[in-house]
Amino acid sequence: MVATAEAYAAVQPDVRIVWATRSLQDFADFPVQRLAETYDLLVIDHPFVGFAAADGCLLPLDEHIDAAVLADQAAHSVGPSHRSYLYGGHQWALATDAAGHVAAYRPDLLAEIGGLPRTWDDVLAVAEARRNQERARVGIPLIPVDALMSFCSICAAADELPYAQSDRVVSRAIGRKALDILESLQRASHPESLSRNPPRMLDLMSTTDEIAYIPLLFGYSNYARPGFRPSLVRFTGVPTLDGGASRGGILGGAGVAISAGTKHPAAAAAYAAYVASADVQRGIYFTAGGQPGHRAAWDDEAVNAASSDFFRDTLAALDRAYLRPRYLGFMEVQERSGELIHNWLAEGGSPDALLDQLDDLYRKSAPAAKE
Repeated sequence: MVATAEAYAAVQPDVRIVWATRSLQDFADFPVQRLAETYDLLVIDHPFVGFAAADGCLLPLDEHIDAAVLADQAAHSVGPSHRSYLYGGHQWALATDAAGHVAAYRPDLLAEIGGLPRTWDDVLAVAEARRNQERARVGIPLIPVDALMSFCSICAAADELPYAQSDRVVSRAIGRKALDILESLQRASHPESLSRNPPRMLDLMSTTDEIAYIPLLFGYSNYARPGFRPSLVRFTGVPTLDGGASRGGILGGAGVAISAGTKHPAAAAAYAAYVASADVQRGIYFTAGGQPGHRAAWDDEAVNAASSDFFRDTLAALDRAYLRPRYLGFMEVQERSGELIHNWLAEGGSPDALLDQLDDLYRKSAPAAKE
């Protein structure tokens, strides 16, 4: 974003944009309305849009950005990325970053684990076979929010979308199956799995030989760029339950939004459209280290050549990604549910009791208002 601001200054020298950074955890948790009190432009996570629509802290972009620009964004969305910021009849952000659950592997370590796992049975077999080894193990990021994301991805891979019903998160049969896979995987995976998020797990994978394969995590294309870390990481679709097409990986990503309190709505909207445009996305946005949201970048030969085909190898998985709820109240459900699953993985307990707790949290959050 800093690089795009600098490039934009050459196009519009009368507009100066200064970005401040925040942590990945703050990106997931910090209240958008508080950021909107201070900043004109924000990079947000799509589950916040239900709150933003109710609170009025963001500008509806469909009232400030040309319809042709929005149509281009919709037509060139990576999976449901563009739609993830559409809520209550308004577009609240532009999907300038597209991401979702994928699998990661070290090509140079694949022979030690017998090749690339394709199904969850394969993954569990490899994890168990390597559990007492010091190298080439299976790992998975399972801090609280990622524990919930992994649970959701496995449920969706079983063709049952979590949070699709108003009275339960998921059926007992699928919920038990997903928890059983997560528990078995956690027991056999790298011992730091419960304490690492996706970037920290990828750091461990790319700077040591301790991890050869990660079945579920949000993809970060910079780890697939030669020279970014000592060892190259490649990415592919998430494991399946039946050996078919990779599906169900949960959608991530990020979008550029505009504060309702800005004194410069036209300038902010023009810059947001600039950042989201095809040429910027496959140009300066990518070369400066970004993970573009515009499909033109994902199909671009030069972009793929520079990232070991990260985009080409994961696009089909992103097109089948699962879009989690965004209604007002879901962020609290997400935070607490992740804590419950993480604690259950760490301490053990009844899967049915855990599913009862997850259902109770969901029902109390007024899911009838979900979108």
